[in-house]
Amino acid sequence: MDEALLRSLTPGVLGILVRRGAGFAAAEDAVQDALVEAVRVWPAEPPRDAKGWLVTVAWRRFLDATRSDAARRRREDRVEEEPAAGPVPTADDTLQLYFLCAHPSLTPSSAVALTLRAVGGLTTRQIARAYLVPEATMAQRISRAKRTVSGVRFDRPGDVATVLRVLYLVFNEGYSGDVDLAAEAVRLTRQLAASVDHPEVAGLLALMLLHHARQTARTAPDGSLVPLAEQDRTRWDTAAISEGVRILQAALARDRLGEFQAQAAVAALHADAPTAAETDWVQIVEWYDELAALTDNPVVRLNRAVAVGEADGPRAGLAALAALDDSLPRHTAAAAYLHERAGDLPEAARLYAEAAHQASTLAERDHLTRQAARLNTRLNT
Repeated sequence: MDEALLRSLTPGVLGILVRRGAGFAAAEDAVQDALVEAVRVWPAEPPRDAKGWLVTVAWRRFLDATRSDAARRRREDRVEEEPAAGPVPTADDTLQLYFLCAHPSLTPSSAVALTLRAVGGLTTRQIARAYLVPEATMAQRISRAKRTVSGVRFDRPGDVATVLRVLYLVFNEGYSGDVDLAAEAVRLTRQLAASVDHPEVAGLLALMLLHHARQTARTAPDGSLVPLAEQDRTRWDTAAISEGVRILQAALARDRLGEFQAQAAVAALHADAPTAAETDWVQIVEWYDELAALTDNPVVRLNRAVAVGEADGPRAGLAALAALDDSLPRHTAAAAYLHERAGDLPEAARLYAEAAHQASTLAERDHLTRQAARLNTRLNT
């Protein structure tokens, strides 16, 4: 069973049902039923036209559900409208599905879940495992999301920026359970890039590829985090880096800079450095200046302060950090790192320990605890 093929066909099949008049929620349920049937039947009887098979089965499931509805008599006329067998339309409704699933009336978590289900083709169980929540909880979240968008016109123009934000959230979840959400986000963003010509879509795809290229080097055999400066760069995926840089260069050449392109430029400078010591921190600071001007995001300014500490020295970095709200995520960890670079080991050890208590993940907490223990060992010898 080619699971990747099923996932790639999902949005097109769903789009065809919606265009035939099925409501989004009912169409999505019918497509899921068809996918389950495909998993059962295809290994023994693979169809000649996979998409056509899915459309036929999903439409029949939709009609079956419609007939059993309380308004059966008014809807049974749709049975007569079933198209004759033959090639399915080639129109790609993927982009409209992205816009629908990333509708501004949905919460970010609901938009992510609906995108993974309706566009990504994942099952509710897979999504629940990835987000470490009970399957029933995820099912309720998806059902509420489908009800919310059920009255939205399918051809209504959508906001690319909202879609990109949802995909970015998926990517940042990384890997947990039996689905690699980072890889899934890359796949979905590729799909979006094939549907819309937009430099920020290309920028996000480049950013994902450049970050995902370092995935295998991010953890040690014992599962502990490996900081960027200490990663074995021979383990980075050079093909993904080359592709990301190529996509980014084409996007930047269009002179319509956006935040994802600027973030990708920072990632590309890290990827281009043969060693951590050869990183072009001056240019990274310049890109963070561009990014800060675009977003005015305090987290960007935090990252810029660390980059300033590398480019102009730790004291300059600490001065830039002092201008920011110390309640920002990872502010304490950044201060610990810069204090260590400045040679103030007692303060760095104290801040590492404090940052460990503030960490949002177990892996991050363990890493910061080890950093504090390492410095305390040096101080006590």
